[in-house]
Amino acid sequence: MKIIRLHQEEAEIIKLAVDNNRQAQQQIYSRFSSKMLSVCRQYIKDIQLAEDVMITAFMKVFTNLNKFEHKGSFEGWIRRIMVNECISYLRVQKKVKFTEDEIYVEESFNAIDNQFSIDQIQFLIDALPDGYKMVFNLYAIEGYKHNEIAKMLGINEGTSKSQLSHARKMLQTQINTLKKQEYGTE
Repeated sequence: MKIIRLHQEEAEIIKLAVDNNRQAQQQIYSRFSSKMLSVCRQYIKDIQLAEDVMITAFMKVFTNLNKFEHKGSFEGWIRRIMVNECISYLRVQKKVKFTEDEIYVEESFNAIDNQFSIDQIQFLIDALPDGYKMVFNLYAIEGYKHNEIAKMLGINEGTSKSQLSHARKMLQTQINTLKKQEYGTE
């Protein structure tokens, strides 16, 4: 049995994992699982379902590890698989509906004050309708462009833009309500 040093080079660990070395695969899983669960949780409200999707996605990571070309970050490659698996899961569950709305208004979105906890922010995002939430996450958190989101989700680019606009409006309204409640004006 080969012993793996704690801080081996990433390329070496990936090579071992490609060769089905279970310790290397465990090291990859241990290193990235908490971050990837957070990614899945952004799309899927239920933590157990998010974990199931994450595990399925890690199976795809290990199955396709030989396809990683060492261009760009390994974490980014894993993250993309996680996001795609979340989208596939939600698509199969038919939990996402997009309204074909080509009209959108580009408006500024104020940054969320530091007065809100991560849990409060996650709660606000979770309260969005699934279509708004998915486009918001892909655009604002993952950094995809509207044409990429449209391709990923099989929607028009205008629909992606309008979903984001609606999500931003809804979040702004929720933030204002929270502020009023916090300051006792509501």
